[in-house]
Amino acid sequence: MKQYLLDTHTFLWSASDSDFLQLSKPAKTILEDPDAVLFISSVSVFEIMNKFRQGKLPEFALIAENIAGVITGLGGNELPLNRVHAERAGSFNWNHKDPFDRLLAAQAQIEDMILISCDKAFKGVPDLEVLW
Repeated sequence: MKQYLLDTHTFLWSASDSDFLQLSKPAKTILEDPDAVLFISSVSVFEIMNKFRQGKLPEFALIAENIAGVITGLGGNELPLNRVHAERAGSFNWNHKDPFDRLLAAQAQIEDMILISCDKAFKGVPDLEVLW
């Protein structure tokens, strides 16, 4: 059974009625499939909470203030970050500096998940399946 890891923007857009329209048709199909196994990384939770605290995501206040409930409401599972993920992310031979993206790519690779993201930077990661 295929498992999917939502990039941070995918998670935010999927949980927001107004932003859901920004998702691609294939992404919407997966997100609306009750049998799809969806994961949201603790990396994304940290990224959202950190940016919200800095005032960068005021439009997502309802999500940030109830993030566990939003994950549950989407039928998502939490994916914790572990040492193996961190080692892979830190050692990627990938010219990309965003630590959140590096960690999400490592998690998707190691856990054999398809990453749902519109970020073209992920094309530089070998052996990473990205859906958009």
